[in-house]
Amino acid sequence: MEGKSFPTRGGSVGTSTIDVRKPRATYLPFAVPHITQAEIDEVVDTLRNGWLTTGPKTKRFECEFARKVNAPYAVAVNSATAAMHLALDAIGLQPGDEVIVPVYTFTASAEVIIYFRARPIFVDVDPVTCNLNPAQLEKCITPRTRAIIVVHIAGLPAEMDSILSIARAHNLPVIEDAAHAFPARYRGRMIGSMGDLTAFSFYATKTLSTGEGGMLTTANAEYAERASMQSLHGISRDAWKRYGAEGSWYYEVIQAGYKYNMTDIAAALGLHQLARCDWLLERRQTIAKRYTEVFSQWPELGTPPDPPHIEHAWHLYMLRLQLERLTITRDAFIQELARANIGTSVHFIPLHLHPFYRETYQLVPGDFPVALDIYQRVISLPIYPGMSDDDVEDVIAAIGRIIETFKK
Repeated sequence: MEGKSFPTRGGSVGTSTIDVRKPRATYLPFAVPHITQAEIDEVVDTLRNGWLTTGPKTKRFECEFARKVNAPYAVAVNSATAAMHLALDAIGLQPGDEVIVPVYTFTASAEVIIYFRARPIFVDVDPVTCNLNPAQLEKCITPRTRAIIVVHIAGLPAEMDSILSIARAHNLPVIEDAAHAFPARYRGRMIGSMGDLTAFSFYATKTLSTGEGGMLTTANAEYAERASMQSLHGISRDAWKRYGAEGSWYYEVIQAGYKYNMTDIAAALGLHQLARCDWLLERRQTIAKRYTEVFSQWPELGTPPDPPHIEHAWHLYMLRLQLERLTITRDAFIQELARANIGTSVHFIPLHLHPFYRETYQLVPGDFPVALDIYQRVISLPIYPGMSDDDVEDVIAAIGRIIETFKK
């Protein structure tokens, strides 16, 4: 479908003009991947040519993705978690090392640190962006700090200039968790071309989807070679060629590696998602603009930041409830949306609230007050290219009805 502008319709809730319509008769999912006939045809071609695992299409996908994000090297893997693990392996993380990571993120950002028997050092986030707060960063650096992990929440790039400046002053590599952030830009630079290593996710709900999958990008040839080798059992780099005409049965295991390689079936999806990624982003931007146009007029709601020096990937639209103006909790608000057939989610439950991290590192909810406050207020709304204009208006109307009912 092609993106188009949203009309203003009659009726009012608060100070905003929106559609007065009945609740949806059918359920609107929170996220649906955008698949076209081109992806289907490419997958069928892959099935017919007989090369299903890592092969020429994966290598092509790596090259085209690297070109898109202006990174010299890209390594395709089976998840962003795998990419993060390989990034930490590439920098030589050791038991007892510390890695700084924002507490407001998905568990993968921190769990990969634990794979090395290293310690995640959690830091609170900026109250506006939900990203790592550079003002909190320097005080967390110790002689044991080995790296900084930056998470670009929702597709909004973190303040990379400040973070990189601090990291360089302490000679620390920066690893970007860009699971949400393709194709985002910071001050004109593509995410994927700035930190020492950057991990992307191609999970089913992401802005580029291969079902499961990920990519690691870097400008460091040694990091790229190490990650490529480690992604397939630590065997010699072009092991995937063994069953081609130019290949050989002989291979060598250089290191004890992992089974993280991407398949050509997944890469077949990725190639066509990548080819139309600019349109996919444009459609998400259009939906986000419409949401913000309406929601910014309602004092009961806080809209996501969209500063002029970044280009937001809009993987998520994180609406923040001004609970002091409502007689309803965040959880009850979600239940009301579900009753209106609107799917939602919450991103994220801060890591220090989860039993594993709480008990392992003796943490309490008040340790990270900004992350806790954001979590108690935030709702992620549907935002994906397959949504129609009417779908978007249904979301807006449902939220309007809830606010009208529960505002103070």
